[in-house]
Amino acid sequence: MRASRLVSVLLLLQTRGRLTAEQLAAELTRLTGLNADEANALFLSGLPGPAAELGLGSVLAAAQLKVRAALPQGLAAQVGQVQARFHLDAPGWYIEAEDVPLLPAVANAVWRGRVLQVRYRRWKAPTDVDRRLEPYGLVLKAGRWYLVAGPHPRTYRVDQILALHELDEEFTIPPDFGLAAYWRGYTRDFLARLHRADAVVRLAPGAAGRLPGAAARAVAETGVCEPGGWTRATVPIESADQACRMFLALGPDLEVLAPESLRDRIAAAACATAAVYTAEGPAI
Repeated sequence: MRASRLVSVLLLLQTRGRLTAEQLAAELTRLTGLNADEANALFLSGLPGPAAELGLGSVLAAAQLKVRAALPQGLAAQVGQVQARFHLDAPGWYIEAEDVPLLPAVANAVWRGRVLQVRYRRWKAPTDVDRRLEPYGLVLKAGRWYLVAGPHPRTYRVDQILALHELDEEFTIPPDFGLAAYWRGYTRDFLARLHRADAVVRLAPGAAGRLPGAAARAVAETGVCEPGGWTRATVPIESADQACRMFLALGPDLEVLAPESLRDRIAAAACATAAVYTAEGPAI
């Protein structure tokens, strides 16, 4: 049996359970062999860092070895090159790696479909609360792990779980729940909550590229060219403090036009900064 067909058979049995020979043959007529791109994608999908955090590092390594052993020699060499030349480092720069000692226990409850009783620390009072959670799934976002849990799906940072106990109680994920779809909706709602107001700004040529992602996208979508190569655009802001930090970082390459209160605050901050450098310094 060809290695690619063997992999197809194994995947079918894993996802469908028991199949008769006739059913298996019918399914295989609709399957193609594992080609080079598919094999590369399979090995690119194995993320050793997150897998190790979940307590699955050795499992992932063993699975990759088994699949690689079943591949033809030339294809096995090619996926080896993929692993040698591509590496994913999920966390952003200047972000310390978080300590998530309870992540394997949370992941185990996700796999087993068991209810968790947790002590959770949130940002508002009372800060430490007890919660009964039905763990639907885990999401890794920018190096940070989040638990999506029911019965009414909500999102919890795993590093904020202070203690947990797995109960001898099973649960059923609602048939209409999809983790990827939930996360897309959650992300969309989260960004909408951050967008508290808008600011109208003028930017010098090339300045938009120095803004953070959402602001830069807003400039691209709303920007109108002005004489001298400057661009007038409407940019979403979270708060006056956040807007000041973001806009002052561009110095004279950005001018706030509205709202007036933000313009005045930026001007006052700029004057105060200038005063530090124009005042007579201490004698040396």
